[in-house]
Amino acid sequence: MSNRLEREKTTVQMMLKLYCKNHHHTGKKLCPECQELSDYALARLTSCKFRESKPTCGKCPVHCYKPVMRKKIIEIMKYSGPKMLFVHPIIALRHLIDGLKKSN
Repeated sequence: MSNRLEREKTTVQMMLKLYCKNHHHTGKKLCPECQELSDYALARLTSCKFRESKPTCGKCPVHCYKPVMRKKIIEIMKYSGPKMLFVHPIIALRHLIDGLKKSN
């Protein structure tokens, strides 16, 4: 995976799967609520105005999520973020490195 937005999409998907599996006990599938959030997050990333210079969501100066969706994704990130190093270490490390890079 070479570009920044694709890495961000993968990270969000992995965080959602981890959260949904452990909270909604759905196994490998996302529940309807998490699938809706996944679709929403991917749409937001696809239309991101920063493109390849996109900062990580936590450092982004533009909050493009509706407040309800932002609250849900923050909850998922708080839960899944620390666990990602153990479950998906390469994705987590690349996300940490992307977070250290300055945007243009």
